[in-house]
Amino acid sequence: MRNLLFLSVFLFSLAGCASWRPQPVPTLELPDTWGQAASGQSAKLTAEWWGLYNDAALDALIKEADEHNRDLALAAARVDEARALVNVVNAQLFPSIDLTAQADRTQASKVSPLPLPASALERSGYRTQFNVSYEIDFWGRLRGAGAAARADLLATEAARDTVRVALTADVVRGYYSVRALDDQLAAMRRALLLRDDSLKLQRVRAEAGLAGEYQLRQLQAEAAAARAQIPALERELQAEVLALATLVGRNPSAITNAAITRGAAQEMLAPAMVPEGLPSELLLRRPDIAQAEQRVIAAGARIQVLRAALYPRIALTGYLGSESRLLSDLLSGPSVIWQLAFALAQPVFQAGRSQAEVTAAQARERQALTQYQKTVQGAFREVAAALSAQTRSREVFEAETARAQLLEDALKLARIRFDNGLTSQLELIDAERSLLAARFNRIEALRSQRVAVADLARALGGGWSAAPRAP
Repeated sequence: MRNLLFLSVFLFSLAGCASWRPQPVPTLELPDTWGQAASGQSAKLTAEWWGLYNDAALDALIKEADEHNRDLALAAARVDEARALVNVVNAQLFPSIDLTAQADRTQASKVSPLPLPASALERSGYRTQFNVSYEIDFWGRLRGAGAAARADLLATEAARDTVRVALTADVVRGYYSVRALDDQLAAMRRALLLRDDSLKLQRVRAEAGLAGEYQLRQLQAEAAAARAQIPALERELQAEVLALATLVGRNPSAITNAAITRGAAQEMLAPAMVPEGLPSELLLRRPDIAQAEQRVIAAGARIQVLRAALYPRIALTGYLGSESRLLSDLLSGPSVIWQLAFALAQPVFQAGRSQAEVTAAQARERQALTQYQKTVQGAFREVAAALSAQTRSREVFEAETARAQLLEDALKLARIRFDNGLTSQLELIDAERSLLAARFNRIEALRSQRVAVADLARALGGGWSAAPRAP
């Protein structure tokens, strides 16, 4: 008994000394900083980067999506599952204790080959005991499993954050698509009103013999063309509104009767969002990169688990309780029972299965590492493309604004020339078409610039912060 207790204490001590730490993810060759900030005034990114738009309606939609979006709720449930699995794995590091109680009554055969006294044919028995079992994690198998579970939890949390970042960017994209279609519909309706007014005037002139049937039919055709574009724009707008209502997580009845509140009309351009000299290592805080990194760590931990399975498993078991044939004697001194046991199990022959499992785990680790490197490459590509898109979209908007202004002046001159008989009606119609197309392009350019800001924030992982990434 004394030797067994000494062996147990000794193995406990060795298990505490045998430590295992996951291997760090290899570092990558990164640029020191990003280049110059995008054109315009720099602004520091924050977690709530959409505040740059200064639109209360957009803020409300993003809050609604964060609370009710189904994809985000699904990702949050997966985090809860992963957290519970960590607790399940960590529980294996501690002794397992359970209580059992048993009562039975048996009867032996009266014609047994081994005759028994009549008084012994029926027997009663009562037993209660505490059972204790503990596996000494001498080779780090359980600690490796715990490290893998913790890495899976962090990866799942990063996946949830990835969903949140993408969701926010999609809400911004959908909201400003709705706003752009609103503006295009308003521009088309204004153009239709002007053409209807011109058509009324042309009818009066035709009745007075001052205009021909050809010019009248031209104006009627232009008005019909403008009128035909309005239902198409309304269809696109309704589709965008329904998609946005689904994105923010509204119930089916609210989706069917979707109503998206718009903010006040504004010509605001979101400022550039990348300060000059921003360290490129901060991009590694992107949720998808953090997720890929934790997958590498989890794969390395599982290698340790499988390697430890090649060595003996050491277990301590025992019980303490009482047993008696009478319930009244169950708690008396003579009824006490106990056992303390030591067990060691060593794999001997498995036809190479265990080593093959280790090899497969090593291959999975290489896959995870390659995926991590690929994710980092993709992240840097996305940020570089988003920076370029933000700058170019701003330049396009400025050019389209200037073009629309020039065509507006040209239309005024064309109308004056037409009223004075210096040009044909066809030239006036062409000037109106060009101005309407320029206004549409300007609206689209403004939408693209606002979306480019959201794409840049998404590429950066949802907003820049100087706070260090949690280990």
